[in-house]
Amino acid sequence: MKNVRLRATRLTAVTTALVAMSMLTAHAADLRVQCYSDGNECEVTGEIAKRFEAANPGTKIIIDKVPYKAVVETLPVQLTAGEGPDIARVTDLGGLNKYYLDLTPHLSAARQKAWQDNFASTLSWFRAGPTDKGIYGLMSQLTVTGLYVNKTLFEQAKVTMPPATATWDDWMAAAKKVADATKTPFAAAMDRSGHRFAPLAVAYGAKVFDDKGAPVVDAGYQTAVKKFVDWHKAGLMPKEVWGGVGGSQYRDAFEEFANGRIVMYYSGSWQVKRMDTQVTKAFDWAVTPAPCGPAACTAMPGGAAFVGLKRTKQPALVAKFLDFLATDANYKELMARTENIPAHLAVAKAGVTYNVSPGAKAALNSFVADVAKIAKPNYQLQGYRFNRAIFLPTAQRLGQAVAGEMSADDAIKRLTADIAEQVAAASK
Repeated sequence: MKNVRLRATRLTAVTTALVAMSMLTAHAADLRVQCYSDGNECEVTGEIAKRFEAANPGTKIIIDKVPYKAVVETLPVQLTAGEGPDIARVTDLGGLNKYYLDLTPHLSAARQKAWQDNFASTLSWFRAGPTDKGIYGLMSQLTVTGLYVNKTLFEQAKVTMPPATATWDDWMAAAKKVADATKTPFAAAMDRSGHRFAPLAVAYGAKVFDDKGAPVVDAGYQTAVKKFVDWHKAGLMPKEVWGGVGGSQYRDAFEEFANGRIVMYYSGSWQVKRMDTQVTKAFDWAVTPAPCGPAACTAMPGGAAFVGLKRTKQPALVAKFLDFLATDANYKELMARTENIPAHLAVAKAGVTYNVSPGAKAALNSFVADVAKIAKPNYQLQGYRFNRAIFLPTAQRLGQAVAGEMSADDAIKRLTADIAEQVAAASK
């Protein structure tokens, strides 16, 4: 009886081991994708992933949807500890480079060329520097900044909208006329963001970087700072958006626009869906061509991307899945269904059929047209590994100047010092 019990125990142990091995095998091809969403990006990616699973039996793509804060704050901590997902959707494209998986060794020569041809303008954003030739990530969302205008207010004021070549000053003057005529509280507002401020700076001559590639608050940048602060002092822009009490408690500029409190709003392509669903019923709106300055008529590029991470135990599968998303048909579907701007040049050239309202379609096409006009310093800034060391101090110091806590000149001095200090710290 004892031997029978022993054999039974051994059999149970063997069975348990086999079940455990079976479970490990079943999950050996799992890939975890950490995904934040501006709209439906995670859901659409998950649906496309189902086709990848069908074509690769035994593979499971697990989409873990997280808040944006988790991508900005939690993910870097995880990666530092050698933990985290296999793939993540990120916006700090160059800043996390040391954690990225180079897809190149896992792609055929033909597919490497396809990536290099189709994503030529954005591949450098993921790289550590000019000598880095790696392929690290797929732009899931190319964003373009732009000016949203309340057309209804312009019509009520009987003011003609400025032409495609209009300057920032032209637009501010026209918006002031409209605000005065219609008793609208403010002429304009801009998202509280150093990223959003950059096109204004470059339009007025900012080079952003010196000859050695170091960031610099040059004359063009300073001109834009002073102009921006003066617009607030003149009451053309609501101080509460950039400079609340004590430099905090900021108001949502989108809500100001949606409620008809401002004539025009500088934000970006990611707001089109929100505009179409929340604003269209209240008034007519449109996106204008990028406002000009003496140096350029430019928008600011940006966006989010899926990147493979070194800590994965299945690098070849990570590359295979990202390459699947990068194929013309799948990428076009991703852009169309998420209502985003394509970074894939062949898809952009062929055009994306957006299933949206006429107003939203016109807005998206306006953003697509602005991509070709983006100035070189803006591409350089977006691809700069330490761009947050420029964006964040810009928002902070301009917010303080707008709130009246310091002058524009003092803000420029503090901003210059902040950028130098933060770049030095990030470079260690």
